[in-house]
Amino acid sequence: MAVMRLGYVHVRVTDLEASRAHYGDTLGMRLVEDRGDALYYKAWDEWDHHSVVLQNGGVGLVKLGYKVETTGDLEVFERRAERFGCLVERMSRGENLAVGDGVRVILPSEHVIELYHDIELVGTETGTLNPAPFPRHLVGVGAPRIDHALITTEDPETLERFFAECLDFRAAERLVTEQDGGELIGSWMFCGNSPHDIAFIKGPNGKLHHFAYQLVDWNAIRHAGDLFAMDDVPVDVGPTRHGITRGETIYFFDPSGNRNEVFSGGYVTYRDFPTITWTADQLAAGIFYIGRELNERFTSVLT
Repeated sequence: MAVMRLGYVHVRVTDLEASRAHYGDTLGMRLVEDRGDALYYKAWDEWDHHSVVLQNGGVGLVKLGYKVETTGDLEVFERRAERFGCLVERMSRGENLAVGDGVRVILPSEHVIELYHDIELVGTETGTLNPAPFPRHLVGVGAPRIDHALITTEDPETLERFFAECLDFRAAERLVTEQDGGELIGSWMFCGNSPHDIAFIKGPNGKLHHFAYQLVDWNAIRHAGDLFAMDDVPVDVGPTRHGITRGETIYFFDPSGNRNEVFSGGYVTYRDFPTITWTADQLAAGIFYIGRELNERFTSVLT
């Protein structure tokens, strides 16, 4: 029984055509469905029907979808979330394009997550028979897959307990006010083998800080930075690297102001991975290890 990974990110945008250029031409995702008021995208090395949904009207996060290992897991996670005190409801096949039955949970942070097992499989762009390492027709950054999301919560302790107790996530790294008995400021939690499948920091409920794409290495991050300059994409920070997760990164904004990230590197986690602790006096190094300086925009701009 397990939550396997982040499956989809559903966000609002103010301009679908500008978003089409950003997510399609610059990031290189493939448009799989245009519903008029919503665009569905997948990256080239993803199996599922879609991983990003852009809904017309406003900005910010609508919901996150997490794929579970078996259909039987849904009932277990549903019961746990109900016992935790969350508002939980069943979702039916057809409510989400190409997604089967599932469980919808309103988190203590007021965000919405959806747990599901079945989703239409359309395959990667290199296939399963003697595949090439990448498709020849990559556009822009050519992002292979989505990786994680970071949200904000007024109560990081409770949200961390929810993901640990209800969904069996573990904390790879924690940010606290002080080493012994300090207040939790942020948590980077995993369900697979990456440094984080969800992360959250103290802030207003219901807000999105960013969602991220995984790239292959530092050279791909640098190349993405060049393309962002060519396409006049507003860059928030980077290229640089994190102390927390050790990943290489660029943060940037889509045309509506939703923050994106391209991320590479990091380390491998396992179920017995010991939690790493960062203290607030080292926050700047934890977030931006090279420059060791946080800009005001990075900590205050949320959607």
